[in-house]
Amino acid sequence: MSGADPDGDPETDTADVPGDDGTDEPTAMIRPEWRSDLLLIVKVVLATYVGFFLVGVLSGAGVNATVGTIQSITYFGAIFALGALALNLHWGYTGMFNIGIAGFMAIGAYTMSIAVASPDGTPAGFGLPIPVGVVLGMVAAGIAGLVLVIPTLRVRADYFAIVTLGFSEIVRLSVQSRSLRQIGDTAYGTGGGQGIRATPVDSVVGWLFDQPIVGAVGDVLILLGEAVGIASSVLERGIYTLVLILFVIAFYVLLTRIAHSPFGRVLKAIREDELAAKSLGKRTDRAKIAAFAVGCALMGLVGTLWMGSRTHISPDHFMPLITFYVFVALIVGGAGSNTGSVLGGFVFAAVIFEGPRFVRTMVRANLGTDFPRTAYGAFAELGAGDPAALIGYVLYQQADEVRYIVLGVVLVLLMIKRPDGLLGHRKEIAAGVDLRRRGAVADGGRSAEDDGPAGTDGGADDE
Repeated sequence: MSGADPDGDPETDTADVPGDDGTDEPTAMIRPEWRSDLLLIVKVVLATYVGFFLVGVLSGAGVNATVGTIQSITYFGAIFALGALALNLHWGYTGMFNIGIAGFMAIGAYTMSIAVASPDGTPAGFGLPIPVGVVLGMVAAGIAGLVLVIPTLRVRADYFAIVTLGFSEIVRLSVQSRSLRQIGDTAYGTGGGQGIRATPVDSVVGWLFDQPIVGAVGDVLILLGEAVGIASSVLERGIYTLVLILFVIAFYVLLTRIAHSPFGRVLKAIREDELAAKSLGKRTDRAKIAAFAVGCALMGLVGTLWMGSRTHISPDHFMPLITFYVFVALIVGGAGSNTGSVLGGFVFAAVIFEGPRFVRTMVRANLGTDFPRTAYGAFAELGAGDPAALIGYVLYQQADEVRYIVLGVVLVLLMIKRPDGLLGHRKEIAAGVDLRRRGAVADGGRSAEDDGPAGTDGGADDE
């Protein structure tokens, strides 16, 4: 019963305080604001699409090239978002500095490739269904992460980073080794430096189009696209990109639920102060092992999805640069934020990864492709009064190198303007209940709003 007690003091009503019923149900304050987050992501994506489409069409790049660029942005945005989400579980929530992402992606991708490759191929595979291969790749990467983290659990910070980087390079050099080209007297193996080449039927894209519903929808989209001048190859890649978007949604939901669970709150406590978490009786070692294994399994899944649209896999696909790209995507979005991970992956793909390539497409459409191949030739023609030669050399011939310049500029601007990333300023409370409400209850039911502006006591006179 609410109201005053017999002594005349206001009775504290705690019935509406979340968490007092013994449950761990998160309050509205700390429940992920998925509606506003979804709206933010949709706004950024639509603005990017409209901007690229208008610039591409108005610059004369053509509808097909522009739509192809948008598809590539979405594809790589989804891949980097998946990688950033998995890394966020390690670095953003647990504080584990894992820079061996490419290695775990390679384990997942190679496991899937060996599992699903044709038994008649070179090297031979087991011919298993693609879904089975994807699961096996994910499990293999998770087991590898488990094996790695147990002996290195007490290695801290930069030393742990060195261990994971070394492990990644060991994986890459191992699959490149001739000794694993064929395992024993069998034809099974990694293919060495030549990698594993699958037929189009064995690829994930081909498998998708063999499914009745996806195949029917794909045929309709291809017909409609060809009617407006869009190549069928662009639309086929677009359908696979839609599958990646579904995985991004699944990753986001899974990791958000983990972050707001009791297990996730332990991870955040480890990130902030592991000693304090231990003093409260939390088994931090078990939590770190579980988090690392789950994150590595997700990275293995990212590797299988990344290679799913390709018919060839080789060690060169898993250079340390891939790890660097994923880290930059997470830094752009903001570590510790799942929404920031998705947003950072898309922004990285649009501005840094595909932006210079799109500029090269526009240069080719407007200035052609006859540009000097050396800096000396470009400056020589500039001295002769032809600035287009230098522009073409930088933006067309050296477009891939310009990407690193853009990357550096973006990182410098972020460090100056938003050092925590686009959404890294959003702090997630580790508690399972609204601590402000509990503080109000402990203070006799008064809330911060009842106290008036800071520095006052709500207008009451001092006595």
